[in-house]
Amino acid sequence: MSIVKPSTKLKTGWYILPIIIISQFACTSLWFAGNAVLDDLILKTGLGTEIIGYVLSSVQIGFILGTLVFAILMIVDRYSPSKVFMFSAFLAASCNMLLLLQDIANATLFIARLGTGFFLAGIYPVGMKIAADYYEKGLGKALGYLVGALVLGTAFPHLLQGLKLSEDYTIVIKITSLLAILGGVFIYFLVPNGPYRKPSKVLQLRAGIALFKIPAFKKAAIGYFGHMWELYAFWAFIPFAIKTYNSIHNNHLPFSLWTFFIIGLGGISCAIGGHFALRWGSKKVAVISLLLSGFLCMTSPLFFLLPASLFLLAFCLWGMFVVSDSPQFSTLVAYAVPLELKGTALTLVNCIGFSISIISIQLLTFWLEVVDSSYIFTVLTIGPVLGLWAMRKGGLNK
Repeated sequence: MSIVKPSTKLKTGWYILPIIIISQFACTSLWFAGNAVLDDLILKTGLGTEIIGYVLSSVQIGFILGTLVFAILMIVDRYSPSKVFMFSAFLAASCNMLLLLQDIANATLFIARLGTGFFLAGIYPVGMKIAADYYEKGLGKALGYLVGALVLGTAFPHLLQGLKLSEDYTIVIKITSLLAILGGVFIYFLVPNGPYRKPSKVLQLRAGIALFKIPAFKKAAIGYFGHMWELYAFWAFIPFAIKTYNSIHNNHLPFSLWTFFIIGLGGISCAIGGHFALRWGSKKVAVISLLLSGFLCMTSPLFFLLPASLFLLAFCLWGMFVVSDSPQFSTLVAYAVPLELKGTALTLVNCIGFSISIISIQLLTFWLEVVDSSYIFTVLTIGPVLGLWAMRKGGLNK
């Protein structure tokens, strides 16, 4: 029996953006599912602290490979984004559930997280493409909510682990996998192709290279790359930073719950930034966010000298500004390219951005052996500086 998709007459329904947001949240909860249960995975695999970079980098590598394949083949511009999203959600959830195996070898762990990352390439940038197909105007606001959902989804596994709903860590894996499947189903059945979708009928293998010849795209892309140098490395090492503070001050701050709050506040700031973008423009919001985030990054060693309340306040502010520029950079990228290449442009920029994040994550893992723990974040200042340098000239008016 064939599945008949709902009529496309409801393309402008009020529920479209909420459904995309909910689905994005549900599916991207897979991203940090492995990081949220790191201590349990260490016991299972026998790996040490190097697993911090190992687990997250494998997801990032998978995402990079996935976005590269999706971009070269122009999958999201040639096929229905809703179908791509659903199948990717199902496959990503299947890879995530490999962590439920009784005996997890290092290779199995790597494949599970690599596969999850690969199919997340059909979720995060595809979700933005779906939003772009519905919102010709006010895209910065729409993507603010959408990336906010990504951020909350990223933080969600830390909340599950911090609440200690069960002594069995696999509850985190089971819940995030189920959420991803539901998110894929919601998108497929409730969000048809958008009214501003213009599919590409011809495969253009050199389309990605040609995009960098567009000045506005190039500036927005480099700004995004500077932001990505900082973002995921910061997120990955928040638990380590809190543990370091506890060690210095003989404190007992619950690192899983505070990691959720610090990352989760970024979701709220993305939504707020989207509203400011309607008034100020996406470029101004992106530049201000990147500037403030870079300043907090540069001064981060001082945070470890503060009382616990001020330490947490500083990291909460950083958690807000470190990601509030992300949806605005994506908006600038989408506005800079032809309609039929929006999906490819967003996917390509994600691919390169996450490649850069792997370098910064591994650099921080190495940096731990070289400098005092309170100085590990300072090297991330490089990203905001380069991003601001790229954005300093005109050419981006949105």
